[in-house]
Amino acid sequence: MKQQLEQIKLQTLSDIRDAADIPALEAVRVRVLGKKGALTAILKQMGTLSAEERPIMGQIANAVRAELDEALEVRKAQLQAAALEARLAAESIDVTIPCRRSPLGHQHPMNRVLDEAKEIFIGMGYQVVDGPEVETAAYNFTRLNIEEGHPSRDRSDTFYFTDDDSILLRTQTSPMQIRVMENTRPPIRIVAPGRVYRKDEGDATHSPMFHQIEGLVVDEGITMGDLKGALEVLVKRLYGENAVIRFRPHHFPFTEPSCEVDMQCFKCRGTGEVGGQVCPTCHGEGWIELLGGGMVHPDVLANCGIDPEIYSGFAFGIGVERMAMGRLRINDMRPIFDNDIRFLSQF
Repeated sequence: MKQQLEQIKLQTLSDIRDAADIPALEAVRVRVLGKKGALTAILKQMGTLSAEERPIMGQIANAVRAELDEALEVRKAQLQAAALEARLAAESIDVTIPCRRSPLGHQHPMNRVLDEAKEIFIGMGYQVVDGPEVETAAYNFTRLNIEEGHPSRDRSDTFYFTDDDSILLRTQTSPMQIRVMENTRPPIRIVAPGRVYRKDEGDATHSPMFHQIEGLVVDEGITMGDLKGALEVLVKRLYGENAVIRFRPHHFPFTEPSCEVDMQCFKCRGTGEVGGQVCPTCHGEGWIELLGGGMVHPDVLANCGIDPEIYSGFAFGIGVERMAMGRLRINDMRPIFDNDIRFLSQF
């Protein structure tokens, strides 16, 4: 049996050295050390030995097994290292080859125009403020002199969270004007940009979610002339000195007197027609409503603790998407929200 163990050891060590890969090495291990392996078969014969021979042969067999186990581990490590080297050589990367260039992104057209507008107002001495999109009806309507029963408070126009219509998605950024007037003494010059929500059908010039930038100036001696001057600066810097705008009398509960400002349609140039058809952008009007504004109502000033006998002010609200349409000659508002790279890459 001793001679058999020595022969198995020598042959197995030779086979281990000759194993070309991991599967071949595993086959050697199973053939010798597996349940039906040669060494295992020898060990099963230990019971036939005498009591004196058994411990001696057991010691020899264990030594052979330990030597073979160690040889298997050494050869396995060698084969694994060789396989890794071969894989690294096969998968090597030539770092001198020019890479595939990824296209660089850029600012969204709406944010681009919004930033331009903010820069214009900052240049005129305004401060940019921000506030919550989930508002109370008190700040969104009541404090702005919009009484119960006004159409803008109807559920068909506004997204409410509560059954008593006390919490809602803001329909304008005007609540920030109230918050600032409550906590700041005149002179006040602010713009409040942000998302607003109204139940408008999505068409070429409307969306249920859109962006607005509202402005407020409160000081002694402020007039409609100051409002007109500020808006003309904004429009001409955004659209060029040749931009055509008009002011129309209007009514808003929070301003008195009030006005709406329209810009001549850039698609039809004020004619209302494109190729003999009704202009799809202005719906044949020749003008696009740009913003509403006016002199801050005395009751609004008084509600915020500002004496309307001493101070006056103007306020306005502009739809940023409509500004972007005019600034970048976009015919339809909806692609601004579609995230179609073919559309956005033009800007």
